[in-house]
Amino acid sequence: MPDLPALAAPTSAVTFAGAGPGAAGHLTLAAFQALTGADVVIHDRLVGDEVLALIPAHVVRIDVGKAAFGPSTAQSDINALLVAQAQAGRRVVRLKGGDCGIFGRLDEEIDALQAAGLTFVILPGLTAATVAAASIGQSLTRRGRNTGFRIVTGHDIDGFAEHEWRSMAATGEVAAIYMGKKSARFIQGRLMMHGADPETPATLVENVSRANQRILPATLATLPEAAQALEGPAVILYGLAPRAAAKSAQTLKEAQA
Repeated sequence: MPDLPALAAPTSAVTFAGAGPGAAGHLTLAAFQALTGADVVIHDRLVGDEVLALIPAHVVRIDVGKAAFGPSTAQSDINALLVAQAQAGRRVVRLKGGDCGIFGRLDEEIDALQAAGLTFVILPGLTAATVAAASIGQSLTRRGRNTGFRIVTGHDIDGFAEHEWRSMAATGEVAAIYMGKKSARFIQGRLMMHGADPETPATLVENVSRANQRILPATLATLPEAAQALEGPAVILYGLAPRAAAKSAQTLKEAQA
């Protein structure tokens, strides 16, 4: 195996790295090299075990996991920890599941570093939406179907999150819904209230890219019941069905025409 290409020596106090949704194969080369050169890795709960196993034994690992509606490390404590470790002169990697800039509170941590006069660099990672779509054999955009797609959250700091439901409910729209397990019935109601077809496909991908990944095909009408079957973290692909199921449905529709 050839040697990995060398990256420039780190010049920032903290490296923010996206770990991808779980599998080690989705970690970028830059993120891998940052992990192997770190003194301290401060990581989230959703970082995959395969990725954590790549961290050298001498590197200090600090788990600052958060769980929706469950025990969590306070964001203020994470901010203070980042600052303290960087000010101590350690090479710090802040490892976040998926892409660190998508629902990862990245800006809050950057603000804390900048307030302390510390520098940072961001290494993007694969987000769950793209990997989930690949796992069902679909693309997130398709000519003639949708010219864009949304990445939305099922809940925010105020509760279930509101969105621009009318446009999202239009035929052919695609959205990746993160943290939608608890809010599935709310999402269903909002979309149907704004004219969405109850038969619009939706696919729930649980534990994206991991050995225990599950793919649960559904429709908007059955979305809340499908979400109740989820046990691990999942992304909801609204507007997409697994490719085989989508082709079967299209064949049936053409036969009935």
